[in-house]
Amino acid sequence: MRLITLALVALLLLIQYPLWLGKGGWLRVGELETQVAASHKKTDDLKARNAKLESEVHDLKDGTGAVEERARYELNMIKQNEIFIQILDKNGQPKVSATPPPPPSPKEEGKHEAAH
Repeated sequence: MRLITLALVALLLLIQYPLWLGKGGWLRVGELETQVAASHKKTDDLKARNAKLESEVHDLKDGTGAVEERARYELNMIKQNEIFIQILDKNGQPKVSATPPPPPSPKEEGKHEAAH
């Protein structure tokens, strides 16, 4: 009777091995689920970035507001009959604008990365 019990326990352990540690075991499934979740997050981030870029392209193609904004901030251009006022600090240096500049375009980010 004892020999049969030991044989059954050994068979049970042999059956459990592939379930836990085999090619399609629970541990491997957990690792793959983690990888899939990371891939989904990266995909979502890239989709959001693409949507932002697509919106910017649409604005540049169809609207003049985006072009005007870029000309003002990046090229320091002003409109005709517009007055530009620059405030200097005590040392005669231009004061830092309270309005934050727009984020750099993806094209500019690529230039900076290539330079490093």
